[in-house]
Amino acid sequence: MSFACGAARSDHWGLAAKACLEGVGLAVAGANLGIVYVAERFAPDLSSVLTFLRETTRINAWVGAAVPGVVAGDAELRGGDAMAVMVGRLPEDSFLPFTNADLAAFSIRMAPWLKRQGATLAMVHANPREAALPASLVAAADGIGFLTGGLVGAAEERAQVAGQVVGGALSGLVLGAKVQAVTGLTQGCAPLGGQHLVTEAWDAALMSLDGRPAIEVLKEEAGELIARDLKRAAGYIHVALPVAGSDRGDYQVRSLLGIDPRNGWLVVGDELRLGSRLMFVRRDPQTARADLARMLADVTRRLDRRRPLAAHYVTCTGRGEAMFGAAGIEAAMVQQALGPDVPLIGYFANGEISGERLYGYTGVLTVLVSH
Repeated sequence: MSFACGAARSDHWGLAAKACLEGVGLAVAGANLGIVYVAERFAPDLSSVLTFLRETTRINAWVGAAVPGVVAGDAELRGGDAMAVMVGRLPEDSFLPFTNADLAAFSIRMAPWLKRQGATLAMVHANPREAALPASLVAAADGIGFLTGGLVGAAEERAQVAGQVVGGALSGLVLGAKVQAVTGLTQGCAPLGGQHLVTEAWDAALMSLDGRPAIEVLKEEAGELIARDLKRAAGYIHVALPVAGSDRGDYQVRSLLGIDPRNGWLVVGDELRLGSRLMFVRRDPQTARADLARMLADVTRRLDRRRPLAAHYVTCTGRGEAMFGAAGIEAAMVQQALGPDVPLIGYFANGEISGERLYGYTGVLTVLVSH
């Protein structure tokens, strides 16, 4: 099993695709799997991109998507002219591109392959426009197992690749038991305080926490500076939903969408339920860097001397340069931890997927390893 990755920028999709394949080089010979990520401006050309890649490489199995930005090696390419391609070889019949456009038949279609192979993981691309996405994540996790991936481009065109250009809530690549993988999740926010009980809420409106107006709890934990000017909270303070049973205190970050000072209410980017718990968190570059280092150390430890073959990294659009201060720092940390010879591809996402859950301001790493 071997992989190689190439990336390029160009005003024309054809020139970008050709340059990517030049970067891949001789690894195309014998490859049976391809991954492609293109800038969202290339979404209307995705069918042409796929046709070119398939005819040039003779690789039939392709997965990928149009995305807000691509990651390739230690480079983070954000903007309208980027493309990245990875090619490699896995054991025959050990992987399967899939789409669940027909959610009801998803498990039925996958059942024979899953029974024969025994799935270990699915690398998925999700459509942020699909209302059925939460149900699709649960269904895919129930039928397959562990999911890694993210929300890809929001273009109206079909902007995903799973053997062909597709739409729908979810698509991606299922890996069978013959393909071993190690995954990791890193957070980008730091808790401001402890957990609070939701005592009054309706849909996304949060009225009270612990029997107090929600805005009072926010002001108390966010500090005097933000309490005097709640506009400072925008884009800096978020809400986190603790993951029940997590041994690491894991949580899902949701945006703080609005503040109603008159009523003391908050508006959160998720549906809230009475009796659930939440906490307030803040974006924090130092915490993000430290937690990324922790995650990378944990992943390399769990490799247990097995050789990394290829890596896939999904990071939030709110990370990268916006979080770490300069483009390429985050990708370089991942590449350095795995080694310069390990091909790395990935993308910036509008939300990240780990397990059956949707996260925010996180990074999700998947490393394919040798037996």
